[in-house]
Amino acid sequence: MPILPALRLLPLAGLILLTACAQKTPSTLSLDEQPRYCDPLELHEGQEFNLRLPSNPTTGFRWVMRENAAPQLKLLGPEVYTTPEEAGVVGSAGVSTWRFRAVARGEARLELDYRRPWENGVAAAKNFDCRISVK
Repeated sequence: MPILPALRLLPLAGLILLTACAQKTPSTLSLDEQPRYCDPLELHEGQEFNLRLPSNPTTGFRWVMRENAAPQLKLLGPEVYTTPEEAGVVGSAGVSTWRFRAVARGEARLELDYRRPWENGVAAAKNFDCRISVK
């Protein structure tokens, strides 16, 4: 095949590749990715994903689930908090992780607030709000 016709196909191949990447649901979702994937986050029955949110429980703040996306999502265990090994400092920030499985078709919301649970009437410092669609 001559080089010139092959070069004409290059932009089309790039567009197809970008479209495929944009459609792929991540296996791990973070706070920064919320605007990109949560309008809605499209999952298939049986698909699992992790939600990883920045956290520092030593400050009294923690992620509190407001809406758990039931019955479309099933929480696969308790929240797991980890700190980066390189931090090496007591009280340094880490990550809270939840594991979910899509178990029922339909639409739901997954909402969490980062707040001090004992402070009633105080706005959350951060929010995670994700529409879920299970096919």
